Amino acid sequence: MSLVCAISNEVPEHPCVSPVSNQVFERRLIEKYIAENGADPMNGQPLSEEQLIDIKVSHPIRPKAPSATSIPAILKSLQDEWDAVMLHSFTLRQQLQTTRQELSHALYQHDAACRVIARLTKEVTAAREALATLKPQAGLIVPQAIPASQPAAVGAGGEPMDINDQVGMTADIIQKLQDKATVLTTERKKVWMGFTVPVSQESSLWTSVPQTPTKFSQVSPQHHLHCPFSIHLSTFAFNCHFPLCLMPSGGADKNVVVFDRKEEQIVATLKGHTKKVTSVIFHPSQSLVFSASPDSTIRVWSVSGSNCVQVVRAHDAAVTGLSLHATGDYLLSSSEDQYWAFSDIQTGRVLTKVTDEAAGCALTCAQFHPDGLIFGTGTADSQIKIWDLKERTNVANFPGHSGPITAIAFSENGYYLATGAQDSSLKLWDLRKLKNFKTISLENNYEVKSLVFDQSGTYLAVGGSDIRVYICKQWSEVLNFTDHSGLVTGVAFGEHAQFLSSAGMDRSLKFYSL
Repeated sequence: MSLVCAISNEVPEHPCVSPVSNQVFERRLIEKYIAENGADPMNGQPLSEEQLIDIKVSHPIRPKAPSATSIPAILKSLQDEWDAVMLHSFTLRQQLQTTRQELSHALYQHDAACRVIARLTKEVTAAREALATLKPQAGLIVPQAIPASQPAAVGAGGEPMDINDQVGMTADIIQKLQDKATVLTTERKKVWMGFTVPVSQESSLWTSVPQTPTKFSQVSPQHHLHCPFSIHLSTFAFNCHFPLCLMPSGGADKNVVVFDRKEEQIVATLKGHTKKVTSVIFHPSQSLVFSASPDSTIRVWSVSGSNCVQVVRAHDAAVTGLSLHATGDYLLSSSEDQYWAFSDIQTGRVLTKVTDEAAGCALTCAQFHPDGLIFGTGTADSQIKIWDLKERTNVANFPGHSGPITAIAFSENGYYLATGAQDSSLKLWDLRKLKNFKTISLENNYEVKSLVFDQSGTYLAVGGSDIRVYICKQWSEVLNFTDHSGLVTGVAFGEHAQFLSSAGMDRSLKFYSL
């Protein structure tokens, strides 16, 4: 007599008896039932696994069902099994297709959500930056704009006021920058499409180099300046108010000196900085000189009045570079505090102040592109960064130098950028292709302190251990002057490259012409 499980109605492999109902069960099935219900399945009385009594029997042989004893019955059973498998497979395929569609839809939704989040994050960041530039400093009230007719912000006792409010880049300012760039670009295209040497300038560098470079030499006695350290020379200023050839320079004696080339004498000595003067530039149409110093200030001087009219405190560390915008109304400055600042020279206020937080490195120099919408900065970690002024973003980086950048200069054609560093080399960059197309290796320990293109973009002058002039496109050296007994810290071309001027650590200002 065979034992049959009361639950499955089949011969159990491990039979056991419940003392509560005296029924035989397959141990595996009754244990699961007890685990879920805790009672006997037959009468519902409480039952535990410990109460089950195993039955020792010989291994049972399960009898086959009577319906599977003939061949037709076996074939029928196989057919039914095959049909069941196929139906199950079809059901699985349908479920797989539905799951794929749901997954694809979920992925598209996730991608769209990520795009929306990125856009909103960008808008929030831009709004925060705009708010930060418009928000006045804590405890300060943003004063009303000073009219252009009142360029001097003077406090009690005639001393200039320190203005350091950051008022932001307004839509009017951005439109003004864009309009000026459009005009300059149009004029530059006209000039460069059919550029010819002016007839009245036959004695200029254009006609003398490279045919007769030996005729270009020092033409007037050297003029001794104030202090033999870090003298920087600006480009010359010609205008109806000041028809003379004026040029400012600054030195370690903390003073700015304005020299008249025509009269060959110093016309103004400007005092006010508490540390050496490192950068000096001249306004092309107003009697203003801008100077920077490690005392973290930028001073605006009146040449006619020989006094300081404004002090701009845009930085918290030494100011390392200055550049005047093509409009003549705005000033770019760089500093060791890792920031560059854009200031209004009429009001003396800082419009915006930006740093590259990812780089975290001091800025060593700064220069506007001729169009004024972009500018370049050099860093102490040998990087040249190109910035978009309107968006205040870093749009390109030029790696390649192996030392701190000491000088940068944009060509007047708007295409070339020249850079010098403490690795004794010059690099030329194509702004259209954003790549270095020429590297000029100088002698070991050659120090590059100043770079400047002439107004035609034909020549590049280099000041440092000596003075060198290169002709563009060929990039070959056509002139070399070693008259200075010290390091040359500034070079500049005269109008139409009629002459070249230089200042150096030997406290002298020199002129070179035919």
